[in-house]
Amino acid sequence: MGSGLRERVSGRTIAAGEAVFEEIHHIQRAIEPTLMRLNYQYLPKDEFQRTLSELLGQDVADSVTVLPPFYTDFGKHITLGTDIFINRGVMFTDLGGIDIEDHVLIGPFAKLLTVNHPTDPTERRGLITKPIRVKRNAWIGAGATILPGVTIGENAIVAADATVTKDVPDNVTVAGTPARIVQTS
Repeated sequence: MGSGLRERVSGRTIAAGEAVFEEIHHIQRAIEPTLMRLNYQYLPKDEFQRTLSELLGQDVADSVTVLPPFYTDFGKHITLGTDIFINRGVMFTDLGGIDIEDHVLIGPFAKLLTVNHPTDPTERRGLITKPIRVKRNAWIGAGATILPGVTIGENAIVAADATVTKDVPDNVTVAGTPARIVQTS
């Protein structure tokens, strides 16, 4: 279970009732105790890092700072580089995969969403997954929403409360809904 799951589900539509749904739900149920421990107990920094590593299924560098609560609906498809700061209340909907490179800042209550649903009502219980990539030294502002399939460029800034619907180039600032370039560095 779980072996190669990211590769099997990322970047495609998963029809309701596919066998992989049970595998996804099994993993979601299995992470709940770890997520609860992470968010609802005081944990010293080293224990918090170990618990976060357990949740993500990877070693989290000591230089990564995450302020709880840390929200995820899946947890196993997030990769973190080094020197990252994730503020309180960030939501990671990560089934499609979220890759965060080094030196990234993510403001409070931002949302990174890799899952959507088909618009056809007869298929709506299915899932459409597309990965998100946040490149080196990017800054995602408070309350920003990053939608499925988006790449945030190196050194880019996503303004607070922006809704990012398409890729953000390197070295720009985007703002608004939908986000548009407002400044180039």
